[in-house]
Amino acid sequence: MRFGAHMSIAGGIHKAVDRATDVDCDALQIFTKSARQWAARPLVDEEVEAFRTRRAETGIDPAVAHASYLINLGAVDGELWERSSESFLVEIDRCARLGLDGIVIHPGAHGGKGERAGLHRVATALETVLEKATAGPRVLLETTAGQGTALGGHLEHLAWFLDRLGAERLGVCLDTCHLHAAGYSLASRADVDAALAEIEEVVGFENVHLMHCNDSRGEAGSHRDRHAHIGAGTIGEEGFAALLTDPRLQAVPAVLETPKDDAGDWDRANLARLRSLHRGDNTLPPMAGS
Repeated sequence: MRFGAHMSIAGGIHKAVDRATDVDCDALQIFTKSARQWAARPLVDEEVEAFRTRRAETGIDPAVAHASYLINLGAVDGELWERSSESFLVEIDRCARLGLDGIVIHPGAHGGKGERAGLHRVATALETVLEKATAGPRVLLETTAGQGTALGGHLEHLAWFLDRLGAERLGVCLDTCHLHAAGYSLASRADVDAALAEIEEVVGFENVHLMHCNDSRGEAGSHRDRHAHIGAGTIGEEGFAALLTDPRLQAVPAVLETPKDDAGDWDRANLARLRSLHRGDNTLPPMAGS
């Protein structure tokens, strides 16, 4: 099992690789542009080459992107829907240039029009984007906490996309905080067994290509998307130990999106805890919540 974290691209995309290796990552997630702006500065050949070179030198694998938070492929507003689709296509193209293995995206929100309408809206956008993007990484639809009108809080939503669009270029990213907050409790070994059985039945582990490892500040079923350090939230060490030692997840890379500090110490500590729980010999002191 390979472990990594989401890293900043400040100062150049290749700097994310250096930050990842500095905190002992095997895998990496980045934004290819500002996550909170529509505009994307064009990638220049030199920075693309620098990223690819540093990744090859360090052995970081996989490396994936997370799409902008502004994108809503389920948007009711036609202008926002068009802009979201166009922006997502640009991000897929950027991922292709960088040689990334996947791009994670939240399915979107239906804005009060109902789940059925929202699902069809997202599917239409994905069909259009993937038809235009003849090259590029696999699109990984992320489980969400199901807050508000957000889609993806039910595993059946992701299964519907896979059934309609096929699994050749689509897959699933499981987010532990989101699953737990959506009502798929991960707080005990029994809870994890039940959740994984449902994941296996509804979406299939052959379609799970990434896992975001985040503890949850909110209780199971709270629909609160609030991340916490590993072991410091309501999932806790028992839940993560059960997840990380389950045979069905051993080929799935695990990436942190937990709170950060400037020195990288929190990433190092969270990665060390994940590896310790994965080995089944956790003796690390508990981390404070943040």
